[in-house]
Amino acid sequence: MTTLERTRLDVRPLSVFTGAEIHGVDLRQPLAQDEIDQIKAALQRWKVVFFRDQHIDHAQHLAFAQHFGRPTSAHPYDANPPEGYPQIRTISSTSKVGRRGERWHTDVTGVVNPPAASILRAGAQVPEYGGDTVFTNLAAAYRHLSPAVRALADGLWARHQFGGYNGDLDNQTVYAQRVQASPLVSEHPVVRVLPETGERVLFVNPGFTRRIKDVSEEESRHLLNLFFEEIARPEYTARFRWRPGSIAFWDNRATAHQGPGDFAHLDVERVLYRITLEGDVPQGVDGRRSSAVLGKPFSAYGIDTGAVA
Repeated sequence: MTTLERTRLDVRPLSVFTGAEIHGVDLRQPLAQDEIDQIKAALQRWKVVFFRDQHIDHAQHLAFAQHFGRPTSAHPYDANPPEGYPQIRTISSTSKVGRRGERWHTDVTGVVNPPAASILRAGAQVPEYGGDTVFTNLAAAYRHLSPAVRALADGLWARHQFGGYNGDLDNQTVYAQRVQASPLVSEHPVVRVLPETGERVLFVNPGFTRRIKDVSEEESRHLLNLFFEEIARPEYTARFRWRPGSIAFWDNRATAHQGPGDFAHLDVERVLYRITLEGDVPQGVDGRRSSAVLGKPFSAYGIDTGAVA
């Protein structure tokens, strides 16, 4: 049996456009280069990949992430990292969204260089049912717009920021105070070009995208509603049920995701751990790159670029 045959991974797509489970790899161990290459290829094709029964600890989670990029600090504002692991964000259902669930979002697009990827892992504490995460493919959403709307979107830019949505900062929570004290606001192309492939993605999301530039408020609202409806179309999505030892690894440039929030109706806490990988500055169809309105880039942990951490 050849080395290639010994390390060939089993990639099982979950839907036509989005998501695949990867089997045949042990994430407790360092990855061989051909395993890394196969995971990268699956991620490029399916935008989010999933692993089952990978009961890894914080150190192994971090080691896995470092095969694919440089981990950032846990979060610009809301970190809650495990002791000794400032790159890991603890996400508990008891401190998350209310009964209406999360909005669709791409992680941390308020910064000028949103994370390239996110790696979310379940520990032992997840409900037997409920608390799923839904992912959508922003490249598929762009491709299936009509040609005239694609041409319009290609030339548009939008403002992304933390907070400022329906009065969500009109309170005195620690999170709101941190956002108000050190705002992070950036302008990104509505259509982002991925550098490896030249693929175009519809780079907007309800969680962070606030306004289309250079159009009226009313036009901005209608355009964003059109784009938000497109990225949320069911045919582009895959829904992932968490079990102990489950991992989701997504291309944060080409996906959005949502926690429906049904765990708010359960008595069981869901605890997940997330690492984000440092991203590049998005580039639009015309070659222009995103710009920061307020705040610094979101750097790899321990690299001083003036990032909020």
